[in-house]
Amino acid sequence: MRILVVEDDARVASFIRRGLREEHYTVDVGADGEQALYLAQTNDYDLLILDLLLPKRSGLDVLRELRKDGVTIPILVLTAKDERSDKVAGLDAGADDYLTKPFGFDELLARVRALMRRRGDMVQTIMRVADVEMDTLRHRVTRGGKDIMLTNREYGLLEYFLRHPDRVVTRTMLAEHVWEHDFDPLSNVIDVHVARLRRKVDEGCSLKLLHTLRGTGYILRSPKKGR
Repeated sequence: MRILVVEDDARVASFIRRGLREEHYTVDVGADGEQALYLAQTNDYDLLILDLLLPKRSGLDVLRELRKDGVTIPILVLTAKDERSDKVAGLDAGADDYLTKPFGFDELLARVRALMRRRGDMVQTIMRVADVEMDTLRHRVTRGGKDIMLTNREYGLLEYFLRHPDRVVTRTMLAEHVWEHDFDPLSNVIDVHVARLRRKVDEGCSLKLLHTLRGTGYILRSPKKGR
């Protein structure tokens, strides 16, 4: 799952990003209100963590504009503004939750999980193709009932493939949805990570699921589509 963190304090942003990536989330970071709007409107995120005291445009402005534009992703406000009136304003502007600074990362993570569970009513959280199963809330992957240990990047790749079975997935699509927004899709890094993922998922199994389409991209074939 992909999260956008908008925080102008570089140390706080780095702390959040590092912690979320350790929990297998793909994380982009923005530092001002204009960047927040651009990233949220041009990328597909599962959650937005948003500070209110931002340069260029306030977090409240960002909230109102995103909701006005029909952006429905969960938004968690994370800010030093702790007055009741601030919380009411944030929630009324479209926030789904409100956490004040200073905060503990365990509480932030619990709130992220809670918002993801609510989103799970609309977004599939347990995915299966053949005997491969991923539980995105528990961050667990199995094949034939046996756990598969994946890196954060491999996990993000497999999640994207499982959400798009039997569809051609290009390198550009993977760069946009699994890597951070400034990643260069023309590098060979994606090929290397997909090759490692394939070994972990398919090695020792008679049914191969992940295939390379030369010059095009990749495809995760379900058994009914396999050849």
